[in-house]
Amino acid sequence: MTDLPKCIKCGSAYTYEDGALYICPECSHEWAISVEEGDEAVQSVVKDAHGNILQNGDSVTVIKDLKVKGVSSALKVGVKVKNIRLVDEVDGHNIEAKVPSFGILMIKSKFVKKSG
Repeated sequence: MTDLPKCIKCGSAYTYEDGALYICPECSHEWAISVEEGDEAVQSVVKDAHGNILQNGDSVTVIKDLKVKGVSSALKVGVKVKNIRLVDEVDGHNIEAKVPSFGILMIKSKFVKKSG
């Protein structure tokens, strides 16, 4: 049995492995196994519209009105999205986030800017 690392966010010793992620059941934080173990797997760098590097848990702001499939209204400029999750690119969408009044959406990084 391998020793699993403690949660990098809350320090909990009860982390578990799920596919390519470690997950903390206490704070729900998820992080890639390859980042923690130092594997030689190349991780893609995701940048926002202004070239800032994005990471899991960052907050971003939408910089363009975006049409959302299945919804009559659009995601407006200036909407702040907290706690993003970077995912493998699917049709150009590489950010997954819970957007207020829309639910969980996939967003392209070129339509957001990192919030300070």
